[in-house]
Amino acid sequence: MFYSNSYCQEQAIADSLEILYEKGGNNIRADLSFLKQLAENYIEPAKKLKYSRVLIKAAKKVDSTRYIYSGLLQQGNAFQSKGDYSNALDSYFQAAKLASTDEESGIIKLTIADVYSLTKNYARSVTYYDEAIQFFRKANDSIPLGSALFNAGDGYLKSNHLDKALEYIREAETIFLDQGFKIGAAYCTGTLGLIYAKQGENEKAEANIQKAIQILEREEDYSPISEFLTGMSEIYTEKDQDSIAAEFAILSRDLAKTYGYKNEVIAANLKLSEIYEKTGNFPEAYRSYKEYIVYKDSVINVSTAQNMAGLRADYEVSQKQAEVDLLNEQRKNQQLVVISIAVASFLICLLAFGLYRRNRFIKRTSAIIEKEKNRSELLLLNILPEETAKELKKNGKVRAKKFESVTVLFADFKRFTLIAEKLPPERLIKTIDYYFSKFDKIMEKYDIEKIKTIGDSYMAASGLPFPTPDHAYRILMAAFEMTQFVKDTKENSLYDDADFDVRIGLNSGPVVAGVVGTKKFAYDIWGDTVNIAARMESHSEIGRINISENTYELIKDKFECEYRGEVEVKNGRILKMYYVNIAKENKMVG
Repeated sequence: MFYSNSYCQEQAIADSLEILYEKGGNNIRADLSFLKQLAENYIEPAKKLKYSRVLIKAAKKVDSTRYIYSGLLQQGNAFQSKGDYSNALDSYFQAAKLASTDEESGIIKLTIADVYSLTKNYARSVTYYDEAIQFFRKANDSIPLGSALFNAGDGYLKSNHLDKALEYIREAETIFLDQGFKIGAAYCTGTLGLIYAKQGENEKAEANIQKAIQILEREEDYSPISEFLTGMSEIYTEKDQDSIAAEFAILSRDLAKTYGYKNEVIAANLKLSEIYEKTGNFPEAYRSYKEYIVYKDSVINVSTAQNMAGLRADYEVSQKQAEVDLLNEQRKNQQLVVISIAVASFLICLLAFGLYRRNRFIKRTSAIIEKEKNRSELLLLNILPEETAKELKKNGKVRAKKFESVTVLFADFKRFTLIAEKLPPERLIKTIDYYFSKFDKIMEKYDIEKIKTIGDSYMAASGLPFPTPDHAYRILMAAFEMTQFVKDTKENSLYDDADFDVRIGLNSGPVVAGVVGTKKFAYDIWGDTVNIAARMESHSEIGRINISENTYELIKDKFECEYRGEVEVKNGRILKMYYVNIAKENKMVG
């Protein structure tokens, strides 16, 4: 959904304004125009809520109706993003009393329609959207008109009126493009992709959604990215490519969790539960569906807000009725002692049977829990070195350690961007996995620690988490195997789409190693040694292994090397570089 205030949201502007706010004095904190910009431009719900309340408070001090309206509108938008629809409606209705122009009235109609759409009351939401569109056409205000058209189209999409949805979204896209409003146009592009997906035009759908995601990533607008990722998951589910569908749904869920978008978390978890159920992974399906229910129940929806008084009255009546029923039951029990004893005996038997079934259930559940525990431990060992994983499980955290001498390797594919542009995403992922899986096996062979991959870059380190004197020799042997594997793959066409060349750089020296993150753990290393290794890689050539003089001093007796000049590194230092050609012991490395 394209929120009604999105046309004025610019995250970079908001960050700059916040710096001014924090550094400014009382004058800037009382500047209503400045506070309005700050509240409007923030996308993150918590920050938007904070500064909208600051604006409302400052505007009430000077009795400014115009700015109180703006503050209430942005406060409602913040609550809406958080899934707190009761408070969102309350803010919008307060703002509606202060609306004084066609544009302001249209915006209120639009925001109320948004709430109905989010609570899946699409028939009512479309009615409000059409009313908002009439106000904006009357006011001749292009961007808000485009927003209303987009949201009406989104409502028609979700109620499966696809022709009507296309009509509204295309008109909105035309308006946004004419106005140079990139985010709005990106919303339209992605939503057209969702419509194409429902029409079975998966290639058009995928192209539109990917284009939208690229634009929105640059703009740091993550809520629609999450929705579009779930849309990509739906496309790949239709293609029966369930593993890729699951990856997109997981990306959507994690992104939405990071930024507090509950509706997107709900949609992603529901999609994940469907994929896992389809593939027979019932524990994960259960876990995703359970999280879907938890988030869904945490959202305060419109019907709750409207019916709260009636629900409370019904509850009090039912409580009184329960008291009357209890008194009647007590009187009957006094007269039917013998029958009560018989009933009690029956209940004891029933309880015994229930305990027996409960015991069986506990045993089955314990087995499932033990299986999941073992699976979690295996996953942790895949992420972290064994000793580090043990320390994390024991203490709940990992102390950073300094290693005085390790060798760091960076490998990068040449022409990756050019080739990647020609491959569909699923084929690109499979190709990269083909190379990196082999690299992982090579690292395991030489007892080298893989650190991470970033795009097409592969990073590893030798000499940790257990220091070893021959760390440079072992990682060089691994580097030669990597270059030979890439060369053989290309020359012998061992894998479709595998047309990459690799270059490698190494450097030796001290590093600090530790675990970052509190939920998604990652083992990483830091220091000048790492930066220089990356520098060596960037100055290497196809199929070659470029090392610094630090590494050269450690391996010069075991390998024949070729001096190739100097390079400037951090702090103005100059380091010599060498190509490693062959190992002296067998003359056949690489």
